[in-house]
Amino acid sequence: MTGRDQEYMRQAIRLAEQGMNAGAGGPFGALIVLDGKVIGSGWNRVLATNDPTAHAEIVAIRDACRRIGRYWLEGSAIYVNCEPCPMCLAAIHWARIGRLCFAATRKDAAAINFADDDIYREVCLPPEERAMPTLQMLRDEALEVMHRWPSLNGQRPY
Repeated sequence: MTGRDQEYMRQAIRLAEQGMNAGAGGPFGALIVLDGKVIGSGWNRVLATNDPTAHAEIVAIRDACRRIGRYWLEGSAIYVNCEPCPMCLAAIHWARIGRLCFAATRKDAAAINFADDDIYREVCLPPEERAMPTLQMLRDEALEVMHRWPSLNGQRPY
């Protein structure tokens, strides 16, 4: 951990406070840094947008991708004031962010009534054991479409 890491984390914490005080959503903020420059930032906007996916990390990833004009953020670091939920952790991986730094834990989030820890447990269960009823159907029809993807001209991998 460097002094710069602490500076970036404090910025993420300030973003969390700013968004929370504005009534935008829960107390979560995120900052994405590449080559010593902030390329994306955001706070939780779930309440402001009525969008359950508008977590701070998602907002910051979208901001960074828009700013740099690409959907991969290799070599960047994300600073979040709380350990990411499973959705955000997956998005961090999908964006190919190279480093994750967080302050509070998902247990800390659970202590103020955020369900991150419950969802972490749930996603590790086989589909038939999850609390949400899950039904697989029409696999062959779905595969028919999916198998055409590799042959399309102009497709970009991700």
